[in-house]
Formats: sequence, structure tokens, C-alpha cells
Amino acid sequence: MELYGDFALRLLVAGLMGVLIGLEREYRAKEAGYRTHFLVALGSCLMMIVSQYGFMDVLQVDLVRLDPSRIAAQVVSGIGFIGAGTIILQKQIVRGLTTAAGIWATGGIGLTIGAGMYAVGITATLLALVGLELLSYFFKSLGMRNLMLEFNTESQETISEVSAFFNDRNYIVVSYEMKEMPVDSNRILYRVSMVVKAKKMNEEGLLLLMMHKFPGITVTKII
Repeated sequence: MELYGDFALRLLVAGLMGVLIGLEREYRAKEAGYRTHFLVALGSCLMMIVSQYGFMDVLQVDLVRLDPSRIAAQVVSGIGFIGAGTIILQKQIVRGLTTAAGIWATGGIGLTIGAGMYAVGITATLLALVGLELLSYFFKSLGMRNLMLEFNTESQETISEVSAFFNDRNYIVVSYEMKEMPVDSNRILYRVSMVVKAKKMNEEGLLLLMMHKFPGITVTKII
């Protein structure tokens, strides 16, 4: 009975560690939140417990030797499929890599606590939160961020002005695509899609700035 109480404690602690990491992702409005991380940590912990203790009857009766690390290895591989589902590739922008890595780390934390290594699992959780929050805070000025901008305009000159607008502010236009959409016999609507790379980019600020500077365009998407 005491052993089952320890199992319940392991599941509880693993789930709590998953929730802590998931709350940070939820706060950032990422693809996988606290529920996903909770289930990943809980499931990983459960599989580790089963790997270590689920075959004790067989081992005692038939003197069979099993390697408990095999299930843990399969869990690590299987979590890769969940992580891949959070990665979004749109044109030349890749999003969700940090969340995918967080799910993978959460699985490892669940396995660690499932093995009874509470201190190591809790330490790994704290380090994961430090990595997600503090590192991005201190080094955010060093990284470059991709942003996709889509807008409509009826003037080709405006498109050139928008490109010059980005170049003047040391933004890098990674890709550029334009489609002509006939409105009637005398009007053509140009639908433009740009992928821009820059530091400290704010979507709301960029949207307001473009609306003020280029009243002749209609911004349809900024991601």
C-alpha cells in the first residue's frame, strides 16, 4: 500500500511540473498549453512506473530479466510525434519549435519523476522555466524574428513605398509575393505577401504605423 502511495505522489508531482511549464506556454498563447503539458508529464510518469514495476510478478515467478529503460526510450521517441504537431510551417516562417521542445522536455521530466528522482525532475522544471522566461528576456535583442505581412492595395507605387519603408528601418525582406486580382475593367487589386525579419518587432505597433503612413492599403494579416 505504501508503494502505491508513492506512485500516486510521483504522478501528482509529474503532473504539477507539466502544468507549470504549460502555464508559461499558455501565457504566451502558444499551441500547447497547460493541459497538453500536464497529460504529457502524467503519461510519461505512468509509463515509467509501469516500466519499472509493472512486470514484477512475471520477474519473480519466471526469473525473467527485463530492461526498464526500453519503455522510457520509446516514450521519448513517441513524444516527438506530438511535438511535430505543434510546429507550423507557413511560407518561410517556422513557428512552434520552442513549444515542441518544451513538450519533449516535459516528457523527460515525467520519466524522471516516474523513476523516483524527485529532486532531478523538479530542478529540470525550474531550469526549463528559467530557459523559457529569463533567457528570452535577457537575449531578446540579439535574435531576429520573422513576421509575415499581407495587405491589399490598388497602387503599385504604394508597394514600392512599403518596401522602402522596411529597408529604411533595417528590416530584411526575406520573401515577396504579389498577385493581381481584377476588380473591374478599370481597377486591379494587388494582393501582396511579405516575410520580414527584424529585431524587437511588435505586430500591433507595426499595424498602427502602416495604417497611419499608408492609408491606401488594407492590411489583412500580420503573424
